[in-house]
Amino acid sequence: MQIITLLTFVCAYLFVDGINIEENAGQFFSSGHTNNWAVLVCTSRFWFNYRHVANTLSVYRSVKRLGIPDSHIVLMLADDMACNHRNPKPATVFSHKNMELNVYGDDVEVDYRGYEVTVENFLRVLTGRLPPSTPRSKRLLSDDRSNILIYLTGHGGNGFLKFQDSEEISNVELADAFEQMWQKRRYNELLFIIDTCQGASMYERFYSPNIMALASSQVGEDSLSHQPDLAIGVHLMDRYTFYLLEFLEDIHPASKTNMNDLFKVCPKSQCVSTPGHRTDLFLRDPGSVLITDFFGSVRKVELTMETVNLTEHINEAEETDVNGELQKETYSYVDQLPVSDIIHQKPKQRDWHPPDGFILGLWTLILLVFFKTYGIKHLKHIF
Repeated sequence: MQIITLLTFVCAYLFVDGINIEENAGQFFSSGHTNNWAVLVCTSRFWFNYRHVANTLSVYRSVKRLGIPDSHIVLMLADDMACNHRNPKPATVFSHKNMELNVYGDDVEVDYRGYEVTVENFLRVLTGRLPPSTPRSKRLLSDDRSNILIYLTGHGGNGFLKFQDSEEISNVELADAFEQMWQKRRYNELLFIIDTCQGASMYERFYSPNIMALASSQVGEDSLSHQPDLAIGVHLMDRYTFYLLEFLEDIHPASKTNMNDLFKVCPKSQCVSTPGHRTDLFLRDPGSVLITDFFGSVRKVELTMETVNLTEHINEAEETDVNGELQKETYSYVDQLPVSDIIHQKPKQRDWHPPDGFILGLWTLILLVFFKTYGIKHLKHIF
């Protein structure tokens, strides 16, 4: 009798475990996409718009960390802040105070830069209407199984976003471009994020299916800057993107965090503006949409019911020719997939940088000591 009871419990456990595996697999494949793309656009020129370049490069860094390769990222920067003559640290763009994190890095691939960043080129990238001579790196080669992240940052107003301080794209033009993408089967699902003043006005006219949109501010509100740096002389980021990236730093490739968690990023107490989102055009429940469905990359998987020990060596071996002799090299899964190095990458502080107000306080102290010692009549000897 005890043996029958034990076998019943074992069978029940295996049945429930099998159901859990099927549910996890169903969630993994629920989006129906097979590849991921990202179009990241900074539309602002000039040194005082340093933060917009830093915004875009920070998102670029996050999507690359989560698995989207450069070949699937179209990066558009309207100005080259790293090489600007006013940059005290050439070849760098920082997104954190005290110059802790250089988001320009050593492996940034900018596809459109400077005066190439125009409304026309942006719309041509989205719709695929590019000249035949355009290289692959400047094309959005998506299809009807592609999940696309589109991120825009710059200066905007009610129903428009400025490009290069010389032209604008309207919310109607953007909505029509997305409709062309849908009609031409250029996306499966699309996530649109915009960080600009009155950003919610840019998604009001959307009418194409399977689009989810987020904005840093409502109509009539300004989207404010964040992280001022006295050494560089400008603000380093915008508030919404800063807290968005702070949220993404805790996301790893196998994360189960969903879009409802993303909607809670940067409440009004932090952003000052009121972030908004729109999901009525999206067919799936946002709670079932993983963050990595857009910020990560699809990986090839093999479903198995067997237990796999990832610390054991792989049976297959590679042969290398050393001194004319064939030698077999074995690798383990841990060496091939260093997830521990990918998750929670934290910025490293490279150079010491004085805190805000340090120089001003030091000069105040020097003047006080001078007045105490010599009096105000000797002040002329300082200058």
